[in-house]
Amino acid sequence: MLKPYNLIFPHKIVFGVGCRRDLGVLAKPFGDRAILIVGSRTLEQLGIIRQLIANLETSGISILSTETISHEPETADVDRLVDRLRNSLLPNDFVIAIGGGAALDLGKAAAALLPQTQNAPVQDYLEGVGRGLKLESDPLPLIALPTTAGTGAEATKNAVISSYHPPFKKSLRDDRMMPRLALIDPELSLHCPLKVTAESGMDAVTQLFESYVSRRHQPVTDTLVEQGLPLAFDALPKLVRQPDDLESRNKIAHAALLSGMALANAGLGMAHGIAPSLGVHCRIPHGAACALMLPSTLRTNAAVCSNRYARLARLLLPIDSTISDDIATEKLISNVEEICRLLGVPQRLSDLGINSSMIPDLARDSKGTSMSGNPRELSDQEIEEVLRSIA
Repeated sequence: MLKPYNLIFPHKIVFGVGCRRDLGVLAKPFGDRAILIVGSRTLEQLGIIRQLIANLETSGISILSTETISHEPETADVDRLVDRLRNSLLPNDFVIAIGGGAALDLGKAAAALLPQTQNAPVQDYLEGVGRGLKLESDPLPLIALPTTAGTGAEATKNAVISSYHPPFKKSLRDDRMMPRLALIDPELSLHCPLKVTAESGMDAVTQLFESYVSRRHQPVTDTLVEQGLPLAFDALPKLVRQPDDLESRNKIAHAALLSGMALANAGLGMAHGIAPSLGVHCRIPHGAACALMLPSTLRTNAAVCSNRYARLARLLLPIDSTISDDIATEKLISNVEEICRLLGVPQRLSDLGINSSMIPDLARDSKGTSMSGNPRELSDQEIEEVLRSIA
């Protein structure tokens, strides 16, 4: 008998090359006026954002405000945007977020907080650091258009918000924050720099691996991972050699979407537990932090889930089906390490300029929702040992 489970996904997903051209028609049911959050200056410079706005206007949708963000959103970014727009809000307004995880997270946070009657800062709604406030009013409808293939934020129910004084990276989370429409056009990622492509792609890969062995993994999320990882393993090495390969962009965009759907329902693990600490203490971009932590996370957890890793190894690699789970797991980890080298993502803390003296602080602050899904319980000392092994 299957154990009980719950699943949550975007209300509607539209995926495919060129589907952004349907934005106006698809957005019309959500309202007459949009708040636009943009996270790609390249797409602005190329005129693609202007084309999307024209597409909206053709469908009778006006733009209340356009906000551009070029960094992972901080509490001040959210509060400033909400304070500026709160008094301008009309009943049929909605939010469109176009960009990487930063733009999508800012869009989710704005959509969540703008309708609230309590004039409270976002920190008061964040997990573990504020007053524990809950959303009383439904968020504004949100349309998410990812332009990088990595975070899967177009299919998650939380917004990750940072602070550096004091240092924390925490989630604003509510099932109602799930995008009403996820519109994924792989063409939008064609202009991503190779570094962003590699690091965001490894974020998706990390999410897929961690969801598969999370304490909360489910049959449906297992299926998502088993479809997504082969796509990512095929696409990422090809994009190093040919960044404009649209077929590979298509595959990694789909893998990223599946990773978001998987993590939203199964949770994550050690790599995503440590990544926020690397972000707020060392200003390391999230994708780079996940890429750095993935191989050591696989090794740390292998003792308790080698059968799960071996299953993936046999799915992903041309290996003898008769070899033991332990050998299959080692081949899988070695292959991940080789992909990391090929992509040029960070492999040691020193690659990111992180001094070993920072390790105790990094370990202490590597807690939270993501770490709670890890298949092994880890003490601060064990996390320190992992970090020292890659110093």
